[in-house]
Amino acid sequence: MSRIPWSKVVVLAAALGVTYIFFIIWCDFVFNCGCNSLWAGAADHCNVHNANPPHCPWCVEHGRYGSVAFGAISVAQASIALWPGSLTRLRALVLFASFSTVGAIVGGLTGLYTGYWSW
Repeated sequence: MSRIPWSKVVVLAAALGVTYIFFIIWCDFVFNCGCNSLWAGAADHCNVHNANPPHCPWCVEHGRYGSVAFGAISVAQASIALWPGSLTRLRALVLFASFSTVGAIVGGLTGLYTGYWSW
């Protein structure tokens, strides 16, 4: 069994860290829901707290869809980072870009599935 090079682990950890820090800002970018950075109130101003819809699909129901989105992004990042072969600069760039790419795809699908934009 081969060992995973530390360079892949470090780059993956950095990408996952960026995803963790900026995920809630991405939530607002996709859904315009009022979420803010972790250091500026996070979901305190999200429309999920409003009495009337629409309610952010990533924040509603204790973040069930948001957890799925975060998981999908993380799995994509891990797959790219840990894929056999050397970790080139291009591959690292694709790894970091997968946050916005997978986040946009999953966000779009979640918004369509829940009817978020039809309110």
